[in-house]
Amino acid sequence: MNDNAAAPTAPRYGAPITFEQAQRVAQAAQDEAQRYDWPMVIAIVDSAGHLVLQHRLDQAQLGSIEVARQKAETAVRFRRPTKRFEDALAQGGLHLRLLGMTNLTPLDGGLPLIADGKVIGAIGVSGMQSHEDALVAEAGAAAVRAF
Repeated sequence: MNDNAAAPTAPRYGAPITFEQAQRVAQAAQDEAQRYDWPMVIAIVDSAGHLVLQHRLDQAQLGSIEVARQKAETAVRFRRPTKRFEDALAQGGLHLRLLGMTNLTPLDGGLPLIADGKVIGAIGVSGMQSHEDALVAEAGAAAVRAF
């Protein structure tokens, strides 16, 4: 076994998510949040990191508006779940360098949206604890598999 084997490459960027697709992703996430009566903010960005849609459920905290968008932007910029950055920070040491990055939000709840093996956008969810945000984001990301 080769210990120097290359890490798997991130999926390539694809065509940007459409508004209609973003609506379906957001609706699936909203349905999951409402199932638990969680007041959340849901943001969808396209494959270039531009906001396609964002909405705030009733009583979602105002601070979550920016956080949800930032989670989505992080997930699309780095083509990986934001949980990976949260986990890296928890390890401390050299991973604390992540705190110096201004284009990264290291909180669970951001997921790239993958269609046909390519990143078409990302979802970011904020409003509850980060593992709960991630549960709602995953419900939205699952909607992409139905495209």
